[in-house]
Amino acid sequence: MADFTEYGRPSAEWVALEPTLPELPKDLSVEELKALLNKGREASAAQDMADGLSAAVQLQDHTITARDGTPLEARSYRPADVPISQRLPVYVHLHGGGFLFGTLSSEDGTCSRIVTSRFQKGTPVVVLNVNYRHTPEYRYPTAWNDVEDAFVWLHENIAEIGGISEQVVVGGISAGAWLTASLALAQLRGDDKRLAACPKIAGQVLMIPCVVQWDHYAPRLEMLKSPDLSSYVQCADAPILPVTRMKLFTELLGLGDTKDAAADRRLSPGNATVEEIKDLPPTTFGIAGNDPLRDEGLFYGQHLAANGIPTNVHVFPGVPHGFRRYKQLPDSKRWDEVMSDGISWALTNPAPGPFEIKSE
Repeated sequence: MADFTEYGRPSAEWVALEPTLPELPKDLSVEELKALLNKGREASAAQDMADGLSAAVQLQDHTITARDGTPLEARSYRPADVPISQRLPVYVHLHGGGFLFGTLSSEDGTCSRIVTSRFQKGTPVVVLNVNYRHTPEYRYPTAWNDVEDAFVWLHENIAEIGGISEQVVVGGISAGAWLTASLALAQLRGDDKRLAACPKIAGQVLMIPCVVQWDHYAPRLEMLKSPDLSSYVQCADAPILPVTRMKLFTELLGLGDTKDAAADRRLSPGNATVEEIKDLPPTTFGIAGNDPLRDEGLFYGQHLAANGIPTNVHVFPGVPHGFRRYKQLPDSKRWDEVMSDGISWALTNPAPGPFEIKSE
């Protein structure tokens, strides 16, 4: 029986930082909140690019046609000195934001850091950033469909990307990690013949993942020493992603309209059976300690490791969900390393091993 509460106590660095942070304006509508946070994300990414990343990376925009005919935005990032004729492994990046926030340009800094880091370490990659559709305009399962369509498009246009089909790693942050985990299971399930026909995903990187839908979390609670130790309880009022905001994101997805939600692995990949996960690719986890989503990420990592899937599990103790936006935190540098190194680790075809939590 598990108890992960030691990771949830706020770190000294976070306690010192939190009083200096500005508060969001109160009583914003969903649309106002979305516009405000997207503007801030884009400004932060633009500053990252201006601080030196833009010279190191070449960007190219793409249009992906979704199954309903809607054009989706995508952007690829390559090391500036590597020509398109040189085929590279591909990392598909899916942003976070509760399915409400995020734009194509808001991810420029994150994607460019991955490219420059891997190039400096001698294992260059090309990153494909997919801007799936968001709530409240688009409810479940639109984002999931978009990601599956983008994955198929990537393999149909792998030469345009300058990638290697057999070396595609998929990863995401928060909601993007949820989409990643769902995509990996969907490919194995084989319901979509287009997905099944693509080369198997070579690895997945799940950063601060949601992997179990709120209403179907009960099996996770049974694995704790006490339900009172759940991260849903300990971190209910955590900064950035309190439980109230999680409920808002779920409400906007419109999941109450979903039939057979309990058995829907798109909604709860973390509840997948041993049979369903047995051929998943090597998986890296990056998990925030003071985050309601902490326990489900750790339990999923434990489940994969116990059933022969290579896992690489990292916890950032005492910091909340989405802490990476605060560059002054020491763990923000480690976050970048976990994402970047998780890609190259997956491509080494690592051997399975025991469940191990790395916290520094």
